[in-house]
Amino acid sequence: MSPEATIQAALITPLIGAVLISLCGRWPNLRETVTLVTAVILFALVISLYPHVLEGVRPSLVVGEMLPGLRVAFTVEPLGLLFACVASFLWIVNSLYSIGYMRANKEKNQTRFYVCFAVALASTVAIAFAGNMMTLFIFYEALTISTYPLVTHAGTEKAKRGGRVYLGILLSTSIGLLFLAIVWTWMIAGTLDFTPGGILEDKASSTIIGVLLALYMFGIGKAALMPFHRWLPAAMVAPTPVSALLHAVAVVKAGVFSVVKVVIYIFGIDLLSVMANADWLIYISGFTILSASIIALRQDNLKRRLAYSTISQLSYIVMATAILAPLSIVGATLHIAAHAFGKITLFFAAGSIYTASHKTEVSQLDGIGRRMPWTMGAFAIGALSMIGVPPTAGFISKWYILHGALDSEQMLAVAVIILSTLLNAGYLLPIVYAAFFRKTQGEHGEAPLPVVIALTLTAAGTVLLFFFPGIFLELARQLI
Repeated sequence: MSPEATIQAALITPLIGAVLISLCGRWPNLRETVTLVTAVILFALVISLYPHVLEGVRPSLVVGEMLPGLRVAFTVEPLGLLFACVASFLWIVNSLYSIGYMRANKEKNQTRFYVCFAVALASTVAIAFAGNMMTLFIFYEALTISTYPLVTHAGTEKAKRGGRVYLGILLSTSIGLLFLAIVWTWMIAGTLDFTPGGILEDKASSTIIGVLLALYMFGIGKAALMPFHRWLPAAMVAPTPVSALLHAVAVVKAGVFSVVKVVIYIFGIDLLSVMANADWLIYISGFTILSASIIALRQDNLKRRLAYSTISQLSYIVMATAILAPLSIVGATLHIAAHAFGKITLFFAAGSIYTASHKTEVSQLDGIGRRMPWTMGAFAIGALSMIGVPPTAGFISKWYILHGALDSEQMLAVAVIILSTLLNAGYLLPIVYAAFFRKTQGEHGEAPLPVVIALTLTAAGTVLLFFFPGIFLELARQLI
C-alpha cells in the first residue's frame, strides 16, 4: 500500500469502525471486538508511515478544494505522525480499559459511547495529518462536537451543565478567535499550508503578527491556557475512560499539538525569535503552570486534582514552544507523548479505584495501595512522570525543556519549571504515601482484569519511553 493510500485508510478506518460498532450494538462481545480490531488496524496503518517520514518523505493526500488555493488536504510530517502514533496506540489500551470499566459500572448507552469514541479518533487522526490550517480547523471542531456526547454520557443535570461549559468555551474560542486568525492569515499570506519556516515572514508588521499570535494561542481553547481553561475541570463529570480520552489521548493533545504546529509552520521560529512582543506567551503559560498546580493542591476530588494537573502540564508544552529554542521544541514534542502515557495512567488508576471501591476523594485513599497494589503502583509511576523523576518519560521531556530554557537564558521559564516540579510533587506524592503507608480503609480488591491490564500497560509504557525514547526523539529532532 502506498503512503498516500495509507493516509486515506487511516482516516476512514475509525469511521468504518463507528458504523460497524453501531450495527453490532445488540451483541456487546462483538461490538467490543470490533472496537479493539478497529483500534489495532488504525495503529498498524499509522505506524507503517513511520519509516517513510523518518527517511524525509512527506506523503500527502488532497480530498477537495473549497476555494482556489484552499484545499482539504493531508500531509504526514514528524509532529503529526508522533501525535497520531500516540493517539492510535492509546486508543487500543483505552478500549480495553473501557470494556472492563463500562461493564463493571453497568453504564448505559455503551454502544453510543464506543461510536463517539471512534468518531473522535477519526477526527484526531485528521487533525494530526492536516496539511493546512483550514483542514485542521474543520476536524478540530468535529472533535469538539463528537466528544460532547461523551462528556454528557451520564445524562444527569450535572453532566449536562458540564457539557454546556465544555461546548460553550471550546466553540466560542475556536469560532470567535481561532477562525478569525485563520481568515486573517489567509488574507495576509494568501495560503494556509503548513510550511517549514512559516508563511508570515515579511507579510505584516510585528504588531499584526503579535495580535495574530494572541488570537491563535487563545483561540486554541483545547490547550487550556488561562483564562480559557474551565471547560477541562467541567468535563470531569464524564466517565473515567472519557476523562482519559480528554486528558491524554485526543482533546487536550489536539490543543497543544495545534499550538506547536502553528508556531513552527504558520509563524516560523525565526520570525517569532526576532519579535520583541512574543515573550508574553512564556509569561501566560508560566502563570498557568503555577496557578493550576496551586489549585490542584487544594482539590480533594481525585479527578479534579488530575484535571488541574493536566492544565498545568499542557502549559509546559506551550511554554517550551514559546521559548523557541531547538532543545525546547524537542522537549515540547516529547512531552506530548510523555504526558499522554503518564496522565492516562493516572486517570485509569482513578477509574480503577472508583470501580473497585467507589471512592472518589483523595482523603478516602488511606491504605488503598495495600488492597490495590497494581492500581496504585501504576499511579505512582504516572505521578513520578508528571513530576519528572527518572526512570519515567516525563524526566526526558522536562530535561529537554529545561536545557532549552537555559540555552536561551530564559530564567523565568527555568524558575517556573523548578517551582512547578515541587508543586507537582506536593499534590501527587501525598496520594502515593497515603495509599501505601497509612492504615487501610475498607475491604476490597483490584478492579476487573481488563482495567488492571490497561493501566499496567500504560505505566510500563511510561517507563519504557525513558529507556527507549528513540522512536519519538527521532521524529522530534526532524522539527529543528
